Amino acid sequence: MSKRRVVLTGAAGYIAQRMFRELSERWELVPIDARGTTRDGKAIPGIVVADLTQPNRDAYRRHFRGADAVIHCAYVSAPGLSADTWQDNGDAKFWAEHQNVALAYNVYRTALEEGVRRVVAASSNHAGDYYERLIWAGRLEMVTPEMPPRSDNWYGWAKAAYELLGFVFATGKVDGRKLEIVQWRIGAPRDDDLDRIEPGDIKTMHRALGAYLSRRDQVQEAIRMVEADPIADEHGVPFLIVYGISGNTHRFWSIANARQKIGYAPEDDSQVNFADRIAAIARAGRR
Repeated sequence: MSKRRVVLTGAAGYIAQRMFRELSERWELVPIDARGTTRDGKAIPGIVVADLTQPNRDAYRRHFRGADAVIHCAYVSAPGLSADTWQDNGDAKFWAEHQNVALAYNVYRTALEEGVRRVVAASSNHAGDYYERLIWAGRLEMVTPEMPPRSDNWYGWAKAAYELLGFVFATGKVDGRKLEIVQWRIGAPRDDDLDRIEPGDIKTMHRALGAYLSRRDQVQEAIRMVEADPIADEHGVPFLIVYGISGNTHRFWSIANARQKIGYAPEDDSQVNFADRIAAIARAGRR
């Protein structure tokens, strides 16, 4: 039996590299990036170097041909701004994010034109991060994927635009064919966030614990988003938004629909994984 062919954009980046080995073993992976190596200079097996921001889709469409799915992780950074300046609302950040929306369009449109079944787009929790103001003010308990996207920064605005753009493709109103779309609102895919929290800072700790996504849960969720079927809603539109977090006791984003619609069964819980560090931070708070 032949392997499923899956295109992975942004293959040299952190998110893609965190699951690259497992995905390449499971599928016939087509890794695409604007550069040929990872940040630390490591070569990527089978990498296709291509600029997906080009409006001329004929320059790269052959790499999408014959694919069953695309996982879109490619991202354009703002010139002169580091990756941790996601809250920057200056001109440079806006135009970089504007380019990211066009990049998402190119990926969706090329996938549609080449007969790809599904696109999984790496959105972000920041598509709804305005709601966190309400959570930390004690006015809201949980954010669900069904709530309208709300952001207060250009980074989150662009991710919300990915989602709204993807819905148009899912309706079948582009070229007369429905493109299945899953939006992956990734949380905090890191194991060292608690190392940077000041002793006694309970609120920041709670946020880090709630947003945590372990590597093995990231891999599992990516696989389920590609392989689970069907994903159509009650109106027949194959569009789904899921939060990318582990099964965290401290979560404030709902993963109920990820469990129900794609069979996601997270294996990790930040409260268990980081119990020793939690205790140290919490004891300092009591003192």
